[in-house]
Amino acid sequence: MSGHDIELADRPVHVLNTRSPVNVRRQVGQRLIVLSVVATIVVLDQSVKWWAWRNASGVRINYGGDVLAPTVVGTGYREPLAGALLDALDSGLLIAAASLFLRRRRPMPVLIAGALVIGGWSSDILDRLVMHYWTAPGSVRGVVDFIPIGPHYYNLADMFIIGGTPIFVLAAAGSTLYRFVRKPIGTNQVGSPTHRPQWARTATLLVTIEIAVAAVSGIGAATFGGVTAPIPSAASATGQAWHVTHRGSFVPI
Repeated sequence: MSGHDIELADRPVHVLNTRSPVNVRRQVGQRLIVLSVVATIVVLDQSVKWWAWRNASGVRINYGGDVLAPTVVGTGYREPLAGALLDALDSGLLIAAASLFLRRRRPMPVLIAGALVIGGWSSDILDRLVMHYWTAPGSVRGVVDFIPIGPHYYNLADMFIIGGTPIFVLAAAGSTLYRFVRKPIGTNQVGSPTHRPQWARTATLLVTIEIAVAAVSGIGAATFGGVTAPIPSAASATGQAWHVTHRGSFVPI
């Protein structure tokens, strides 16, 4: 028996079979779970935003980032071109993060919590890119917010992000600690083999998606304008006609 055969015989079976049919099926199953959760959150959130724009009081368009972003970033979101570039950047970061998250199997708590966060961010970014044309016709590019919490307004997708993020952090930390404790002393983890064709296909898909996102962002920049609140609610407050500027403010006629 050669030295190479002895080396292979000493390796754990689960390391040699990292791309076994069972592991592949499990990974595909986890990806389907994540995509199902993300799709459910997007459909639910966009439907609620559609309803809120037409029926809720205090609904508004947030087109200037969020309370955690620096002032200069919030100002950039309000500009036609800078806002479109930031939307494209956010989309690229989300796509990259989701791709890395789905590359390997995760414990179920980590998987579900991560899917909640990805779903929330996906719906809010879709809102800025294209969905606001459907949920809030005539509105400026931005996110539909209608849930008042203190001085700020949020939406259903924000709730998934706010609730899912700490759960994801705790679940990921617990999973990492569990694997560290269970790892036998002196064992060397042999990484799974790389698959360049798969990486090439993934990179091509990501680049194609980002090009499409950039095109949509460019259209949004070219057609930037609209209201930041439903016109009927503003008009009914005084009973007189209003003119809406391109920034979304109301000027009495």
